[in-house]
Amino acid sequence: MTEKTPTPPNRQDPHLDPADDTDEPAFDWMKPAGAGAGTAAAAKGTTPAEKTSPDAGKDQPAASAGTAAPQAGSRADRKAAEAAVEPAPEPQGRGTHFREPLPTSALQVRPPRDEVERRNAERELAANTKPVLPRVMQVLLAVFYPLILLVLAVRAVTSPLFLWVEYNRPGFPGDGYGFSTDDRMTYGSYAVDYLSNWSGPRYLGELVNRSGDALFQEGEVSHMADVKLVILSAFAGGALLILLSIVAIVYLRRRSTGGVRRGLFAGAIVTLVVILGLGTLAALSWQQFFTEFHRIFFANGTWTFALDDTLIRLFPGQFWVDAGIVIGALVLIASVVTLILTWPTRKRRGIAKDVVAKDADAAETPSKDSDAGASDRPDAAPGRARGNSAAL
Repeated sequence: MTEKTPTPPNRQDPHLDPADDTDEPAFDWMKPAGAGAGTAAAAKGTTPAEKTSPDAGKDQPAASAGTAAPQAGSRADRKAAEAAVEPAPEPQGRGTHFREPLPTSALQVRPPRDEVERRNAERELAANTKPVLPRVMQVLLAVFYPLILLVLAVRAVTSPLFLWVEYNRPGFPGDGYGFSTDDRMTYGSYAVDYLSNWSGPRYLGELVNRSGDALFQEGEVSHMADVKLVILSAFAGGALLILLSIVAIVYLRRRSTGGVRRGLFAGAIVTLVVILGLGTLAALSWQQFFTEFHRIFFANGTWTFALDDTLIRLFPGQFWVDAGIVIGALVLIASVVTLILTWPTRKRRGIAKDVVAKDADAAETPSKDSDAGASDRPDAAPGRARGNSAAL
């Protein structure tokens, strides 16, 4: 057969209706309304009398009418029937169903009075308690500051510039043993340079005067070596203190508003007290002060010389008096200037308060949403107000 071959007139269409398959309940929705009953009746068996009963013809129109009615056994009908039978779910909070409380429901419950007082006390303690490390940095800065000023003043005195000013100033005593101003400047520069360089004792021990004799005796060279050790140790300690002070200043600028100013202010006050006390002692008895100072750093008998020794001729007593005055004056001027620049005026304190208030507002901004519920409680507002006032 081909596509052009005509269909035979007596050909039967294939039987595709699954309604007759009583063993497959999945296709019940495709059956007519009375098919299920007829199938059940056929399954139970009907007698020939029932088939030929005159009432059978009367039921046929009803059956045909039932085919046009909606299918009672469809899936949609079954779903509707199940929905009508099952009770509607009760809302949460009614009946015996368990309902988990909302996370913010606890905010509506006021805690006990003891708990409120405990929280307020902890809040006040946290607001009034300041960090320890910024205070330590301020104390270290106040202690290091006078020592740094003293080392810098000593470094200014141990220089050829100060030596030239001393030898050329009016009223400075001359040498009674033949050194001219040029000789003093030349030989004294060697001694001053030796204190700050890394040369050994030969730097001074091999120097000779115009006559070819040794310029410094062995005891003088030994004493200058001791002085060099003290001076270099002081310079190294001063450099270390400067580094530590820079670290403290950087930390205080980041962590404590006004901490640098307070530390330097306290250091300036300490410097003034120390320099005024030492200046008073030196003015009352310079010789006693000079002797006790040398006893602290040098052994007895190693720092006393004859009047005709080179060190005494280059550095007489007036030289050390002038050096002490210059050191005290430099430290005093620096401390007074620092005191003026760091004085806690009303304007500086107002600037500090404004900065702290801005920092506190910036810190509270991210937590406004989380504190929205807690701000309505009576115990929250007083504690927060006290915290802000303590921070300022």
